[in-house]
Amino acid sequence: MSTDDLIETFRAQLRNDPDVASAVAAIRALLGFLKQDRGETIQGLRSSLRAAIDTLSRVDSSVAVSSGGELFLRFISLTSLEYSDYSKCKEIMIERGEIFLTKVSASRNKIARLCHPFIRDGARILTHAYSRVVLRVLEAAVESKKRFSVYVTESQPDQAGQVLIHLCFVSVNRAKNGKGLEEAEHSCDCDSGCCSWYVICYITQQDLDFFPPLNSYIMEKVDLVLVGAEGVVESGGIINKIGTNQIAVCAKAQNKPFYVVAESFKFVRLFPLNQQDVPDKFKYKADTLKTSQNLTEEHPWIDYTSPSLITLLFTDLGVLTPSAVSDELIKLYL
Repeated sequence: MSTDDLIETFRAQLRNDPDVASAVAAIRALLGFLKQDRGETIQGLRSSLRAAIDTLSRVDSSVAVSSGGELFLRFISLTSLEYSDYSKCKEIMIERGEIFLTKVSASRNKIARLCHPFIRDGARILTHAYSRVVLRVLEAAVESKKRFSVYVTESQPDQAGQVLIHLCFVSVNRAKNGKGLEEAEHSCDCDSGCCSWYVICYITQQDLDFFPPLNSYIMEKVDLVLVGAEGVVESGGIINKIGTNQIAVCAKAQNKPFYVVAESFKFVRLFPLNQQDVPDKFKYKADTLKTSQNLTEEHPWIDYTSPSLITLLFTDLGVLTPSAVSDELIKLYL
C-alpha cells in the first residue's frame, strides 16, 4: 500500500463513519497496510509500520492517532519472536491486529457502563467542547431513565459544543421514538419535547469574552464536570481541547468532582510538567504545522490539565485515580 493509498484509506474511514474516533480509523488503516505489505522480514515490516504511523500522525496531529498507532504496533509485535517462519508470523500479527481493533472499538461502551452510575438523577453536568465518549456516557444515562441538565461550552474556533448539542438531541429522539439517525436528524425539534431528558445550557465564547467570571458562576450550579481527553499522560494528567485546564481549576476551587472519560489507546508516553512541555506536534493542527513559519503566533488547540485537578478517570481498563495511570501505562507499553 502506497503512502497516498494509506492516507486516503484513513480519510475514507473518517468520511464514511463520522462517529469513529480518529485513532480507530488510523488502526483500521494500519491493519489494511499490514495485510498488503510485501516485505520479507519482521524488521522491515516494523519499519514500514512505524513509517505508516508517522505518515498518519502528519495527517492528523491528535495525540490519539500517535499513541493508538504505537500501541497497535506493540500489541501485534508481541508474537514476532515466537515463530521462525515469516508468513506464519505475519498471519498471527494480522490476527492480533483484528483482536486489538475489536477491543478498542468496544472501549466507548465499556466506559459508558462504568461512568453513567456516577450521574445521579437530577444531576447538573458541565462539559467542554465535543467528546464522543462523553456523548456515549450521556446516552447510557438516558437509557437508564435518568433526568439531568448539561451545560455545554461552545469551544471556539471550531464550535465543537454545537456538535455535541445536536447529537444529544438526535440520540434522545432516536432512543425515545426508535427512529434511525437520518430520520431523527430531520424530525428533532427541541421545542417538541423529544429532548425532555436533557436540559441544555449553551455557553458561547462571546459570553465568556463579555463576562470572564462566567465559568465560576456556572460552576456553582453544577454537580460535576465531565470531559473527554485527546490524550492521557504518564502522570495521570490529560491533554484536551484548550480551555479544559481553566475549567478544572475552577472545579477544584469550588470542590466539584472533575471526571475524565478516555479510551486506553489514548494513553501516551509523555510527562509534561506545564503547558510548554507539551510537544508542538500535538498543540497545533497538522495544516498549521505544515504552513506556519512561526508557531508562537499561532493559537494552540489543546492544553494540559495536571493530575492534581482530576478526580477520577473512566477508561476501558477500569475506573482509575490519576496516580494509577502510570501503572496501567507501563502494562500497556511493556
